[in-house]
Amino acid sequence: MWYGVAFVVVFAIVMALMPLFSRLATKLDFTDKPTERKKHDFPIPLSGGAAMFLAFSVGFFIFVLFADDADPALWTVLAGAALIVGVGLVDDFSKARFKEFPVWPRLLVQLGAAVLVFAGGIRFTGFTNPLTDTFILLPMWLQFVLTVLWIVGLITAFNFMDGLDGLSGLLALVSGATFFIVALHMNQSGSAFMAIILIAAVAGFLLFNLPPAKVYMGDSGAYLLGFMLAAISLHGMFKQATVISLAIPMLAMGVPIFDSILVVSRRIMARKAPHVADSTNVTHLHFRLLKNGMKPSHAVLMIFLFSACLNLASIVILLAF
Repeated sequence: MWYGVAFVVVFAIVMALMPLFSRLATKLDFTDKPTERKKHDFPIPLSGGAAMFLAFSVGFFIFVLFADDADPALWTVLAGAALIVGVGLVDDFSKARFKEFPVWPRLLVQLGAAVLVFAGGIRFTGFTNPLTDTFILLPMWLQFVLTVLWIVGLITAFNFMDGLDGLSGLLALVSGATFFIVALHMNQSGSAFMAIILIAAVAGFLLFNLPPAKVYMGDSGAYLLGFMLAAISLHGMFKQATVISLAIPMLAMGVPIFDSILVVSRRIMARKAPHVADSTNVTHLHFRLLKNGMKPSHAVLMIFLFSACLNLASIVILLAF
């Protein structure tokens, strides 16, 4: 019952905040304007990320911190999310004025948020050997590297996928639903509450972001989705790191993970900076589908359905083993 209450509360907050934040963003000229690379017809508010974060924060204070297995380390998740959203908003404000915010401050803040979560004890510590059923504890330096790479990598992956109306939000929605089911199965109420309030925040946002979008999440929203999904998996599935639990988040977020690896690899092979978008917009999966003649809404639906199949497969594997 409390999971349902948490969803309704956060969803209602997002629905109330979205129109208010949209009007404020338009008044402040905090909008994404049409350019050669961006084909929308008029400026669109970039306030979705801020609205989602505020609603998520309220739900976090009310439900997550009072979960049965809540621990002090969960504060580091919310603090890290605040850092991520903050630097994302700065980046969005710069882009709204046709300025490029430097990559290094963004990366340093993302690393700082990841280090904060690691310091709080939410980390990848090791895995169970399926042959001997013994837990293999990794050295601290390797725990640190894997945890930071996972968090920063997923932030980047969801930012890369935010290229078509509704796409990044739908991928986060289906992954969050999978994480919620897994957390319930593993009796992890803290992870389950984080997942359900993230789902509620994204669901409310999507009502304004599905084609044709009235609001964009901006980098702040994309950063938030990647960071929170990484944190939920570290707090839940990676805490009980069997071969199965390791495979679940990999499958659940297989589309953004694969896309980001492919994009970065292609840019490096072309001797370009991995973080700099190409002018032709053909490296990402969704843009390659558009180039081959698919309509944007059909491309979004196709990618979403493929991701949903991967998430369903991860749940089947969980229940089967």
